[in-house]
Amino acid sequence: MSVDISQFHQIFFEESFEGLEIMESGLLALEPGEPDLEAINTIFRAAHSIKGGSGTFGFSAISSFTHVQETLLDEMRAGKRLVTREAVDVLLRGVDGLRAMLNAARDGGSVDEAAIAETRRELDRLLTGGESAETQETAVADPSTAAGIPDAPWQLRFVPAEHLFKTGNDPVRILRELNALAPCIATADLSRLPDLENIDPEGCYLGWALEVPGHLPENQIREVFEWVDNDAELTLSRGAPAAPTAPRSPSSAVEAVSPVTVAPVAVAAPAEPPQTAAVERKQPAAAAQNSSIRVDIEKVDALINMVGELVITQSMLSQFTTDFDMRSIEKLREGLLQLERNTRELQESVMSIRMMPIGVSFNRFPRLVRDLSAKLGKQVELKLSGEQTELDKTVLEKIGDPLVHLVRNALDHGIESPDVRAAAGKPATGTLELAAYHEGGNIVIEIIDDGAGLNGERILAKARARGIVGPDELLTTEQIHDLIFAPGFPTAAVVSHA
Repeated sequence: MSVDISQFHQIFFEESFEGLEIMESGLLALEPGEPDLEAINTIFRAAHSIKGGSGTFGFSAISSFTHVQETLLDEMRAGKRLVTREAVDVLLRGVDGLRAMLNAARDGGSVDEAAIAETRRELDRLLTGGESAETQETAVADPSTAAGIPDAPWQLRFVPAEHLFKTGNDPVRILRELNALAPCIATADLSRLPDLENIDPEGCYLGWALEVPGHLPENQIREVFEWVDNDAELTLSRGAPAAPTAPRSPSSAVEAVSPVTVAPVAVAAPAEPPQTAAVERKQPAAAAQNSSIRVDIEKVDALINMVGELVITQSMLSQFTTDFDMRSIEKLREGLLQLERNTRELQESVMSIRMMPIGVSFNRFPRLVRDLSAKLGKQVELKLSGEQTELDKTVLEKIGDPLVHLVRNALDHGIESPDVRAAAGKPATGTLELAAYHEGGNIVIEIIDDGAGLNGERILAKARARGIVGPDELLTTEQIHDLIFAPGFPTAAVVSHA
């Protein structure tokens, strides 16, 4: 019986988008120069999970696209490539491309293929553009080169454990991914294959001897098999192919079977849809409307406890339907009060499930501030506080766009350019702060910048020019500032993209 893996797509997409957030925030935190290994490892793991998941579910275009980013990150964490602003910029554009591809795959839409292809070219150029001295030294130290055999083919022996299928892995997918890196030659090892009557349909009995082109780096080959590190035997060497051998601890069923040699054949990947099809798959229109919330286990436990209290109270009150007299009136009153408390607490527990930290909205701003300040030629430091302040999910979704508009205005029209700030005796780097906190039963969200502030004279002049304020009307400073909230009222000297 085949399993419909499409039922797991929603979980895959949720986890992949979370992975993209981890990648983006991690890349934004990287400083040029010596790599932060812990941060790069976190980014790498997120990319690796997206690549593995997309390959498992048949999104080959996404898997291939992510592989290049993963390789770049692996070189950074291995010290073969320095962290530069250019590299971070290209990797961030790669995150944007992945997000577009995942959205299209989830919603059954399409992506800008030209933009994706250009980002892929940028990633490839970065990957092959220039090797560091460490990389060149590593290449010279390669055993195959030292032995006078440049690019000698890799000889790989891959023997999956018999229980591999039960872990959710499939050798065919692994070999397909290896073959996607470069065409390979495979020799099947049937020495573990038992007699027909002893075969377990859920067992994996085959092994493979593979010849892999020598130009592939060893780390790329090993990455393909990372998912089954503890569920397979893997040996890798350069030179002439070695004959496949039986595993170190064969079962009695395997010992009874002689090794069988199969002629080498190219590992041909099953027919895959074209690259665009992976992101243009048509799904029911309703799929785009699906949404979910990740809930803290403590909230779930509290909800379960409240339901348990409610059941106990209901059971107590049900006794009065068969055995009641006026002497029980006080117990009935206590039971009804308990029911009221249980109902109110249950309501509060259910409502808390919809509460999400505002950090979910704040997370988009480090990237926005970085990109827009660079485009405007400004230096801006972003400070976030109160990210754990919780709001209802619906409110959080509705305030997202207004917050973006306010932040863009602060960057575009509030914070001055470095030379203007220097002339005013300010630090060249401006500060933009986003804060959220509780106050008197309300949640306050503040967006604060240390720019020049509002130009009252210009605001008042434009208001009078538009007839909003009379020519002789006198306004206080606060009233003048309130004019900016009039619909469509412009304060910028030049209309910009913000």
